[in-house]
Amino acid sequence: MPAGVSVVIITRNAASTLQNTLDAVQCFENVVIYDNGSSDDTFRIAASYPNVSLHQGDFIGFGPTKRHAVSLAKHDWILSLDADEAPSPELIESITTWVNNASPSDLGEILRENWMMGQPVHYSGWGNDWLIRLFDRRSHNFNNAMVHEAISVNSISRVQRLSGTIKHTAVTDLSQFLEKINRYSNIRAESGKLKHYSVLAIFFKAIFAFLRTYFLQQGWRDGWRGLVIAVSNANGVFWKYMKNFLKTEH
Repeated sequence: MPAGVSVVIITRNAASTLQNTLDAVQCFENVVIYDNGSSDDTFRIAASYPNVSLHQGDFIGFGPTKRHAVSLAKHDWILSLDADEAPSPELIESITTWVNNASPSDLGEILRENWMMGQPVHYSGWGNDWLIRLFDRRSHNFNNAMVHEAISVNSISRVQRLSGTIKHTAVTDLSQFLEKINRYSNIRAESGKLKHYSVLAIFFKAIFAFLRTYFLQQGWRDGWRGLVIAVSNANGVFWKYMKNFLKTEH
């Protein structure tokens, strides 16, 4: 058991994947679930695990919301997971050993395997996905980014790679892409941090997003999954800038 480590997860309508995540972290005695508006069985599923501490509140952007969730944890060492991720047994063993010898300035970087509809995706910008997910909140925490949040590092931070992986069940249904595009583009457009582009410029930025994913990041090697990811990325770029364009036009 990784003593002295809290798992922190924010959730919203995560019933389809949350059980798999919570099954994988049953050896942690403190798992914080911070739910922001689920209307499915997320809360009921989380409540069935004795090691889960349940909280509810508003979503204020990914970075700020995760910072708040971290503050609710019992321990200072934090393993941050999404509700569709599960650590491997090898990773849990690695965390147990690593934390016992780590200092607050150390950060654990973990390889995330991204899966789409039953198969891992190795290209399309989804491969070689190393993320800082293990940290001591006395020295580090999430930044304030509304989307694409990350752990802030400083001059004394020491990033070390851990053995094992996080399995990310990124997509189980293609409709998830549409929901994510709509949600993320709304958050970005409302953040007030996007540059204003003309409609023609937005069109070309979307085209470039497709070309970058499908050709430069070799999405074609992932078959139809790579094509779907490339189209999704293009749509995400188009809609976030288009929504921002329409907001500033009125």
